[in-house]
Amino acid sequence: SMDTRIGTMARQVLLFIWFLSLSSALGQVSYSIPEEMAKGSLVGNIAQDLGLDLKRLKSGKARIYTGDSAEYIELNKERGVLLIKERIDREALCGQTTPCALHFQIILENPMEFFSVTIEITDINDNTPSFKKSMIPAIDLDVGINGLQSYKLKSTDNFNLKFKNQPGDGKNVEMVLKKPLDREKQHDIKLVLTAIDGGDLQLSGSIEIHITVLDVNDNAPVFLQSVYKATVTENAPKYTVVSTVSATDPDEGINSKIVYSIANMHDDDQQLFGINQDTGQVTVVGIIDFENARNYEISVQASDHGGLTDSCKIIVDVIDINDNKPVINIMSKTNVIAENSASETVVTMINVQDHDSGENGEVHCSINENIPFTLRSTNANFFSLVTDGDLDRERESEYNISVTCADEGVPSLSSSVTLSLQISDVNDNAPVFDKSSYEASVQENNTPGLSIFTVRARDADFNQNARVSYILEDSSVNGVPVSSLVSYEASVQENNTPGLSIFTVRARDADFNQNARVSYILEDSSVNGVPVSSLVSVSADSGVIHAVRSFDYEQIKDFQFRVKAQDGGSPPLSSNVSVKIMIQDQNDNAPQVLYPVQSGASVVAEIVPRSADVGYLVTKVVAVDVDSGQNAWLSYKLQKATDRALFEVGLQNGEIRTVRQVTDKDAVKQRLTVVVEDNGQPSRSATVNVNVAVADSFPEVLSEFTDFTHDKDYNDNLTFYLVLALAVVSFLFIVSIIAILSVKCYRWRRERMFYKSGANLPVIPYYPPLYADVGGTGTLQHVYNYEVCRTTDSRKSDLKYGRPCSESIISLDSSGTQTLTHAQRERLNFDDCDDQVRNIFTANLYLYFKTLFLIINHFCFSC
Repeated sequence: SMDTRIGTMARQVLLFIWFLSLSSALGQVSYSIPEEMAKGSLVGNIAQDLGLDLKRLKSGKARIYTGDSAEYIELNKERGVLLIKERIDREALCGQTTPCALHFQIILENPMEFFSVTIEITDINDNTPSFKKSMIPAIDLDVGINGLQSYKLKSTDNFNLKFKNQPGDGKNVEMVLKKPLDREKQHDIKLVLTAIDGGDLQLSGSIEIHITVLDVNDNAPVFLQSVYKATVTENAPKYTVVSTVSATDPDEGINSKIVYSIANMHDDDQQLFGINQDTGQVTVVGIIDFENARNYEISVQASDHGGLTDSCKIIVDVIDINDNKPVINIMSKTNVIAENSASETVVTMINVQDHDSGENGEVHCSINENIPFTLRSTNANFFSLVTDGDLDRERESEYNISVTCADEGVPSLSSSVTLSLQISDVNDNAPVFDKSSYEASVQENNTPGLSIFTVRARDADFNQNARVSYILEDSSVNGVPVSSLVSYEASVQENNTPGLSIFTVRARDADFNQNARVSYILEDSSVNGVPVSSLVSVSADSGVIHAVRSFDYEQIKDFQFRVKAQDGGSPPLSSNVSVKIMIQDQNDNAPQVLYPVQSGASVVAEIVPRSADVGYLVTKVVAVDVDSGQNAWLSYKLQKATDRALFEVGLQNGEIRTVRQVTDKDAVKQRLTVVVEDNGQPSRSATVNVNVAVADSFPEVLSEFTDFTHDKDYNDNLTFYLVLALAVVSFLFIVSIIAILSVKCYRWRRERMFYKSGANLPVIPYYPPLYADVGGTGTLQHVYNYEVCRTTDSRKSDLKYGRPCSESIISLDSSGTQTLTHAQRERLNFDDCDDQVRNIFTANLYLYFKTLFLIINHFCFSC
């Protein structure tokens, strides 16, 4: 048991202490044996060495005391020797401690004797060097010469071993790099490190060392090819693959990660190609056009993450496709050729360009048939258009020549251009009168300048060559030159160019030399207060009449003047002729809309009740054109409308009417745009917007039209003018009432005086100035002209002329005596004046209420 063992150990300790107290004369012996001796091997003769006989050993009950130590030695009392009881392993017993010894005592009793025995255990080379748990250095449990003595490294050109002595005979070894490593040549190195001891029979232990060479970025990427060649079709779709470049980097990990990029390209080229930075795939990202560039040189750079780079070049050839039409250029700026041009006359040169290549860029051209022209090919891409027959402007004054050019591509592309060629006139036709003879009649005592008749001659030529001048041939009537009996008449269009030749007057003189030299002089006169010399001029030598300025038909429609022909004799003789110039109207004025009045601020809406039937008159667009003739004929069209199926506009009268029954579903707010066009060539037009409210009540109209904006300043000004107009009309209204009352009172007083004074009063015959009393037939001494302005609808009404209030009423009896009853004169005077005052009153009353309505309407829409 545990208690027994503790008791025994206590007794042994006490006994050991007692032994130490004994006399020091006791014996001591030492032995030396190698480790690992076999069991039962002889250590030494202890009896002999201690001088004891065998009987004493037996009688003294000799025994070995080792304390707590394991008993490796036993005592043979019969022989008096020490024998190996258990195998002794020095390394297990002492480890690396030297010397290694066993210490024990031999105790004899009767008498008690104590002898110390020391056995030294010597090392033998029984342990090989070993590497524990792949750790360096190696461990050899032997000591001394049998312990670890050296290392040896096998299969290495890159490392050396460096030994270092450690305290206590320890040896430390270091593996030192002898030369740089190259991971790309050998990324994994295997070495064998051998540890060797120093025994007679050397023992060794080895360990395999695996060395992984870590990468550094010491290698740049390298492209597989320095130059790549590729082709791409022009207009290739986006992301079409052009080529794929590849580079390698012998480094490892992040150092071998390659990024591709396009470098050193123009900005335009960079928009055409892109590259995948991971795969090196080059694709199309823009529009490739063969005509812009037939090949591209792309520089591609490969970079690793350490900043090392390599580059290669991609040469991309663009394959042409037929994507360009021929471009036709007319080289000549003129488009006129004379009608008397000879055959093969070059009209113009034509240059044709096709930017495609090969057959795609080869072109051939042709023109339309059945015309007196043909195309001649001069050299590459140039053609000449030449005449191929006789030209006659009077038969064909203009040719529209269509030039068509097509390339040889598949499919073929073509383009056309039309050349408008004017045939210029040559004076190859003589004037021809409409009749070979004319006959006319005129009453005697005619007014000078009276138009008798017109002769007309036509010339098939054009422009100046067709301008016909009329010349009276030398003839006389009763000795009087015919030229002094007639006048000239010519016409010119308004807006003419100043300096335009209008007409030519010609005079002949039967004399000779200087006496027959005729010069023409414009006689002084005026037209509407303007000197005629500011309108026309006459060439003194040729008699050509030129326009000094541009005429305006709307200001002056015709005018007359006289030209004097004077010879160079002495004294000079002369004759004159009257010339009348008629201004022809041009369509130079656009129609002007009078109603509805367009205002940028206020809104005026025509109200259409929802009960309106088909043909309901909404309003009427009124417009005028200050031109004349067909240039002033107006037509009205509905350009756009909120609901085109609801309204229509009369083509001739501008009346806006409904074309169907108005329903509750129709929008309240309707907006119509009406175009007014004249009949001129080219026509001119004006537009007017008409606001229509489809509603039965005025509040409903206001609720829908409140979104129209109003100009505050405009409203303020309009309000001021409307109030001012109301004040003026009110004043006129009051004045007219006073006038009526005054006339009534005056008339009442005159009638009372008349009834008191008598019946008839004699009247002295009276003739107003400038009037002639005539008997029988005859004409007045004066001509009276009335200028009347009529509207387009005036033909439907009677034309009336009012009399002045003060005009006398004259009656003639059978004897021609002029009489007038006083009552009649008074009553007629008062009746006429009363009617006119009443008319003025009615007009003022109408203006008053009309102005009042406009003011109320304006304020309603403003609010």
